[in-house]
Amino acid sequence: MKIGIIGGGLMGMALAFRISELNASVKVFERDSQLGGLSTHYNYGNFTWDKFYHVIVPTDGSLINLITDIGLGDSLNWSRSFTGYYVNKSFYSLNSPKEFLLFPLLNIWDKIRLVFTIFYGGRISNWKKLEGVTVKDWLIQMGGKKNFNKFWEPLLLAKLGENYKRVSAVFIWTYIRRLFKAREHPVEKDFMGYVSGGYKTVFDRLEKELIKNNSSILKNTSVKSIRPLDGGGIEVKYDDKVEHFDKVIFTAPLNVLENVTSPEFCEIVKNDQAIEYLGVVCLALVTKKPLTPFYVLNMGDVNSPFTGVIGISSLVDPEQTAGEYITFFPKYIPADHTYWSMPDETIEEIFMKGVRDLYPELNDGDLVAAHINRAYKVQPLQVLNYSTIIPEIITKHPDFFVLNTSQFVSDSVNNNRVITHVNSFMEQFAVELKTKAKTNTV
Repeated sequence: MKIGIIGGGLMGMALAFRISELNASVKVFERDSQLGGLSTHYNYGNFTWDKFYHVIVPTDGSLINLITDIGLGDSLNWSRSFTGYYVNKSFYSLNSPKEFLLFPLLNIWDKIRLVFTIFYGGRISNWKKLEGVTVKDWLIQMGGKKNFNKFWEPLLLAKLGENYKRVSAVFIWTYIRRLFKAREHPVEKDFMGYVSGGYKTVFDRLEKELIKNNSSILKNTSVKSIRPLDGGGIEVKYDDKVEHFDKVIFTAPLNVLENVTSPEFCEIVKNDQAIEYLGVVCLALVTKKPLTPFYVLNMGDVNSPFTGVIGISSLVDPEQTAGEYITFFPKYIPADHTYWSMPDETIEEIFMKGVRDLYPELNDGDLVAAHINRAYKVQPLQVLNYSTIIPEIITKHPDFFVLNTSQFVSDSVNNNRVITHVNSFMEQFAVELKTKAKTNTV
């Protein structure tokens, strides 16, 4: 059995690995020079690490199982994670009941209502009822206006800008639910994890496992067209070559799908309301000393040029980063934001001013390098009744499948959710492979 997979991100590579375990030959097509998609790696000078920030929480069972299955269980490291909040030019640690009680923005009653919002939100299972209410209305209903104005609104503004007013309560529920579950873990409470070497280690191992299982990967390869063959099977045309497959799984974005398939083969039925995406512009700052004790510093300052501060080096052993420290300063922006047209040097100047305002003790001698990285489509804007505007993908060939993050309705886009999606797909796909293999044998 010969299977083609379009896209070498985490979804495509995890699929390829699982299918290759079933004695099928898999070929992965990736248009970039590196595997990984949003989880790819980046050369920071003296070390290589993730291009964008990623973390594993103790309840990411699907992702942890994959890491273990490819032989990297011993490379998984856990560290205590700390959360902070920056507001009114002050830093506040929020990692214990005492610290929370001392948080000055809210009185005791407000804090009780805030805890209730997080506790109750983390246990909601029926996300559908949250789709029709805005995140603002839901948070005010749950925790009151003061909690919203003082705590939630600055975070929503930093993350979404004025777009937060159009977003449903599902948006905040996905984050509360994942992090709340992580903090309930009985052994690794408040711990977060990473793989030694970052996600490059994961993709290098997946590539090695595929080769061992008589499969292959084509990088720097553009798929030109995908069309059905008379009598079954699928033809994939790429670069100046043509290859036939028994089945093809498409994991790349929908706009690519539209360009390489015909309506007779695969149809995308779109709603009148287009899906809006948020992208990210991110400053990765490499320094000689750590900048922050927090893994996540939530920004309550709406004038900050970045969404938050992600202190990767508060989790990752400095030996992993050549004795240097890396801190991410992301800004999530819509497609029409002016940052997209700005050169890296201009964005770096804007962001570095914000960094120096936040950390005035930072000296030029402490700086090693600054890198600006961008990703145009990171996550959809979950507007009211978002599930009703997601395009319907109709595949008209029994051997062609579409599996990508456009199908995520009630989850934030994170790597554990990606692997969970892969596992659900494989339950049925494995049956199909075995059935077809028996038919061919007969």
